[in-house]
Amino acid sequence: MQVGSRTQSVPAQRTSIDGLLTVGVEEEFVLVEASTGHLANRANEVLTGADRYEVDLQPEIAQYQVESASGICTDMTALRDELAVARRALIERAARHDARLVATGTPVLGLTMPTPLTDSPRYHRMAQEMGALTNDLAICGCHVHIGLPDDESKIFVSNHLRPWLPTLLALGANSPYWLDDDTGYASWRYVVWNRWPTSGAPPYFDSAADYCAARDEIVASGAAMDAGMLYWDVRLSAHHPTLELRVSDVAPTVEEAVLMAALVRAIASTALSSGAAPVPIPPHLLKVAMWRAARDGLEGFGIDPVTASPTPASAIAASLLRWVRPALEFAGDYEMVSDGLDRLLLDGTGAARQRRAFARRGRLDDVVGFLVAQTSPV
Repeated sequence: MQVGSRTQSVPAQRTSIDGLLTVGVEEEFVLVEASTGHLANRANEVLTGADRYEVDLQPEIAQYQVESASGICTDMTALRDELAVARRALIERAARHDARLVATGTPVLGLTMPTPLTDSPRYHRMAQEMGALTNDLAICGCHVHIGLPDDESKIFVSNHLRPWLPTLLALGANSPYWLDDDTGYASWRYVVWNRWPTSGAPPYFDSAADYCAARDEIVASGAAMDAGMLYWDVRLSAHHPTLELRVSDVAPTVEEAVLMAALVRAIASTALSSGAAPVPIPPHLLKVAMWRAARDGLEGFGIDPVTASPTPASAIAASLLRWVRPALEFAGDYEMVSDGLDRLLLDGTGAARQRRAFARRGRLDDVVGFLVAQTSPV
């Protein structure tokens, strides 16, 4: 594959990994009516008094969305526990208000347009600036934060993540339905979100200064109100000392959220410890690879990041696992990740499982019921 001549050297202070990189996860959910499965505009009621649970529960842009955020973790068992506690808290609070918590990238039934916005000056300004782009924001993602010591390390890891973004999107695909219909895509959330001018796969950046210059130009253009509206699939967090991966739909289960976090951390650790320069995969190739991943998920074909040829997505995932195995073994995560990928290949991604729930009787409310049950930690 012709990838050009651009190279980037590994940051000198991070040529080896002395310890485990920190990780945190944010999960976005929709609330649905307990009786009908349609969206329930009750985030304010659900979150009122939720601070007593001692977990970070927050509103999102829509009144039918809620979000949880884990603490800073190095151990995946601790991360799993935190995410489970947060889901249980939200499930309990939702039940008190005749609502159910659902982990899906897009809602299955119904959609209120324009989006009933959470009462926040920022969100109202976004609606004013972006117009109809905010009309149908019923989308939920899983955001993985990796703690890194400086911006140069973050850009180096971001460049290494770029070729694997389609694979991570395919693994986390969990949004086949939209407006009461099957879209034909495994991740329709990704398609909806990519209408925004600052979304999609990030460019290959030569340095942190290169990134900051691009950020400032985008903000100056009016396409983003500030750095927090750079919605690239990988970005430097505007509020935390982390690199934030935003490519995946919200995970169907806690175990799949932890699987994603472990894989992303392993890619970062492998990139930093290997000393290898990132592959500057061409933007046109990455764009079509992202489209294939959103359409096919893990069950279809992807674009191999090395050969640029159509390849079963499962085979590309296996290549990723081989590449990051030393980092996973160092962290004690290899068996968990290997078993998790095997389960995805056997049972299907969240999108495939949603479709199976529909196929049993041809009823979308069965899908909602399945999602409610699946969202709850065991």
